[in-house]
Amino acid sequence: MNEAKTNEFALECLLLAGRIMIESGAEIYRVDDTMQRMAKSQNIMNVQSYVTSTGIILSLGPTQPTRITSIARRSTDLKKVALVNAVSRKLSNQIITLTEAYDELQKIQSTNYFLPTYIQVIAAAIASGSFLIMFNGQWSDFVAAMIAGGMGYLTYLIAHDLTRVRFFSEFTASLIVGILAFAAVRYGFGTQLDKIIIGSVMPLVPGLPITIAVRDLMSGHLLSGLAKGAEAFLTAFAIGSGIAIVLSF
Repeated sequence: MNEAKTNEFALECLLLAGRIMIESGAEIYRVDDTMQRMAKSQNIMNVQSYVTSTGIILSLGPTQPTRITSIARRSTDLKKVALVNAVSRKLSNQIITLTEAYDELQKIQSTNYFLPTYIQVIAAAIASGSFLIMFNGQWSDFVAAMIAGGMGYLTYLIAHDLTRVRFFSEFTASLIVGILAFAAVRYGFGTQLDKIIIGSVMPLVPGLPITIAVRDLMSGHLLSGLAKGAEAFLTAFAIGSGIAIVLSF
């Protein structure tokens, strides 16, 4: 393989790694650092990159190829982020070749590491009940919080699968949580409406995006940090709006 084709292949591999990480919810500074380390492992020292939440512009040098890729969808899958980091470390330590790294990245991209839907719903239900107790709720409301939280998260998964609009999905899910919590208190299955609601919406709260936004801002990626922060704010606003509508009626 001549130098031009080698650089093209290296560029493709770097972009694939960055794309997987952004689509999986990684911090922008981590994406940039990973691509830089992978490039240095191939003795490519003049890499220039511009990374945002919606795209990557990557150049191997002033006289080398430049590529751009757009990011249309994003989720949270930290397992994929960890796997890409592992590939980067193995490549940097010369444990694998660039071709093997590319094959591993393609496998990571095509594999769905999410747990089955029913396990996610059960986990959300247990988490909702646990948050209820953590916020000094009563054990008598534990089951009500589990049901409201589990059904709310199931609604979020279904709505997100149908619309791919996170704001609408979070709004619909919080609306269901509010309705179920109100019904539980109204018909004697619960006592503290506020604690049930707070515990039930916690699986929907954008804690990770807020953390990522702060870390990007602290590392100097101001545009990406503000974008992540705005996304987290809109999600929190959607949750609050759904609950507010239920309480207002």
